Amino acid sequence: MLDTVSAALAGIAQEMHRANVIRVQQLFAEQLDRSISDPLLADALSTLSGISEDKRRQMLFANRQYSLILLAYRVGVIDRGELLGDLKVLSRNSVFAEYWQRTAEHRRLMPEESLESRTGRAVDAVMDQRLDDLEEWWVVGPESEVASD
Repeated sequence: MLDTVSAALAGIAQEMHRANVIRVQQLFAEQLDRSISDPLLADALSTLSGISEDKRRQMLFANRQYSLILLAYRVGVIDRGELLGDLKVLSRNSVFAEYWQRTAEHRRLMPEESLESRTGRAVDAVMDQRLDDLEEWWVVGPESEVASD
């Protein structure tokens, strides 16, 4: 009986934690949305310098998309394979690739074992693979040209 009650309380605590994570992420997303639509707020929220208003909005939106995918994983909506797959698809976007490059120092400041840091290392590997794929395409050329040889 006591074990059942203890397990039920642990389950409730876990669900409350997930609900709190989701709520905090909602607040973060609301702030990002406001800063995307208002350049004055974007200046207050963004840590990137030397970029135009439009580029800042794109970087904030890329951050928002990345955060959304990370949240989906954090609360169990997607598994690790889906997380990496979604991030691999996102990495093909040039705006996200630029965002990722510009925010590398931010990720280096994260605790090494945090979800953000571990995920960042995985995305770094995906980005390196992406660059390798682009370089290979550049050397070999499109498949249609290779097939005609």
